[in-house]
Parts: sequence; C-alpha cells; structure tokens
Amino acid sequence: MLPNHAPFKVAEMFRTLVAMHPGRIDLGLGRAPGTDPLTAHVLRRGLQVDVAAEFPGQVAELLAFLGDGFPEGHPYAALLAAPVIDERPPLFVLGSSGYGTKFAAVNGLATVFAHHMSPEPAVELLRTYRREFDPGPDGAEPWSAISVLAYASDDPDDVAEFEAGWALTMQNLRRGIREPLRPEQARELARSEGFALHQEASDGRMVTGEAADVARRLEALRQEAEADEVVVVTPTLDRARRTASFEVIADAWRAG
Repeated sequence: MLPNHAPFKVAEMFRTLVAMHPGRIDLGLGRAPGTDPLTAHVLRRGLQVDVAAEFPGQVAELLAFLGDGFPEGHPYAALLAAPVIDERPPLFVLGSSGYGTKFAAVNGLATVFAHHMSPEPAVELLRTYRREFDPGPDGAEPWSAISVLAYASDDPDDVAEFEAGWALTMQNLRRGIREPLRPEQARELARSEGFALHQEASDGRMVTGEAADVARRLEALRQEAEADEVVVVTPTLDRARRTASFEVIADAWRAG
C-alpha cells in the first residue's frame, strides 16, 4: 500500500529481502490504504494525501531507487537504497478497480486484479489491460494475474463454513467490527436456512466445491480474463483445511 510508506524505505526493505532470498521476492504496489480511514491517518502521521495525484510519482520514485536512477540534477540522485544489489524484485500493480489496470497498461507494468474484492469488472478490465498495454522503451510484455476466493473439499459442510466465514468477515468490515471471527459463528451461519438461500443468489465471488470442479472453473476464469496466473485466496479459520484445499486444487490443476 504505497501511499502508507516512503518509497525510499520500501526500496530498502525489498532490497534487503531480495539480498536474503534471491529470486523469491515479489513487490506488489497498491494505491488504496488497505485499511480503515483512522488507521490510514495514523500510518501517514496525519498527513492529508491525495492518493490519485501522488501515486504515479511515488511509483516513479520507487523505481528510481530500485535501479532506474534519477535524472541528472534531481535532489535524490545522490541517494542509494541499501543494500546495493543487481537483482530487482518483479513489480506488480495491485488493484480492485480500473485505476490499477489502466496505470499498469500505460506504464508497461504487470498487474494483479482482486477478483475476490471486485468480481464484476475483473474480466473486462484485465482484457482491456492486455489490449491497451504499452511496452515502453524496454519492450516489456503484458502480464496479469487474477486473485480469486477459492476453496475445495469433498465435504459440503466444510465448503459452507468457508463461504459463511467470508460472508461474516465482509459483514464485520462493513460494520467496523474489528474483533476476530470465531469458528462457531461460521458454523452457525452455514447451517442456517437463510444463508443457503443467500448463497444460491450469490454474485459468483467464490469458486468452491470439489477440487476438479474448482480447478476447471478457475482455469475457465483465467482464460476468460486472459490472465497469465490465478492467485488462490483461501481465508478460512482452519489452517489444516486451508492447506488441504491448496493441495487438492493444485493436484486437480496439474491433472486437468
């Protein structure tokens, strides 16, 4: 969430990570605060930030510190983000609206779209990104990923609890409730008749069910969006279930 951080500090943090783990670090840049207004206010030390106006300059500054360099005479030209290393982490513009994909296309950058937050416009925005991509002077190729809420299990009750847990999480966020979600809350909602009816009329935000079907639907969504990769998002309260879901989806993806 770049507006919450100084580009110079981000450059130093990620160069340190790359120095420790070469070839294993990605850098995703978001324009949104990623939190509630009060927390964003504290992170920015009370500064009033025009995110839309300042984000492009922040990205340019970060790229300069990561190796692009500043033009001669720039006040930051003498600064070096330590440690000085040759590798630059792959950079992705994150987003859940048209701003991120448009910014990435215009500037020749890779992008990742949060389908799990904004499912309705995801496919068309990613297709537009590829059509409007400007490779710039370095001849970059368009690259995109789509992040999708997904959970796989042969047990319908497990699937319903996952769906209920996410529904409660989003409900709490909208109401400003910050307390941790309890597993019994998800189970109670999942077993209610009203929730079953609600899920039948859902907006397609989640891809859940048996592994083979989940993998098939994820691949269909990837192709429709013309994305290069799918990022599976599985915010379940049960770590073992989440791990098992990742494993069976990966097996089904490879088999498909």
